[in-house]
Amino acid sequence: MGRWRDGTGTLRVVGGGDGADGGSGGRSNGAKEDPGGVAGGAGRAEGGAGRAEGIPLTIAASYRARARGLLGRDGLTGALLLTPASGVHTFRMRFAIDVAYLDRRLTVLDVHTLRPGRLGRPRLRSRHVLEAEAGALEHWGVRRGVRVVIAPSPSAPPPPSVR
Repeated sequence: MGRWRDGTGTLRVVGGGDGADGGSGGRSNGAKEDPGGVAGGAGRAEGGAGRAEGIPLTIAASYRARARGLLGRDGLTGALLLTPASGVHTFRMRFAIDVAYLDRRLTVLDVHTLRPGRLGRPRLRSRHVLEAEAGALEHWGVRRGVRVVIAPSPSAPPPPSVR
């Protein structure tokens, strides 16, 4: 099993969900999810707040990169993935963020918006935390039960395989 490394990549939102979008409802069983990312165009959102593809992503896997996070920034283009992580804080931050807690299989466990100066409660099964500017995750269709796929940049090593 490989390890995540600091770097960049793209984020794509795929099947799943709790049925709140009026779709088929229930969790996806994994069939016809297109894990290779062949279907659809980059940067597209399907149907309002549908599935987004091609979102720029920064991966923070080292202790130093996770500790720095979004501190000192005035905004964020795309998203930031903290791995491993089970919780975050927004002390000394300059803007509100959306936080999605992800399990080992990159399924969203919970999504919250945190204003600056707040402490997010850690989630027990969370292994990764996805951060974006407030409102971005909803726009991209990231909500509880949805699965995300991370494609590292060509120069970065592949992410660890899921067992």
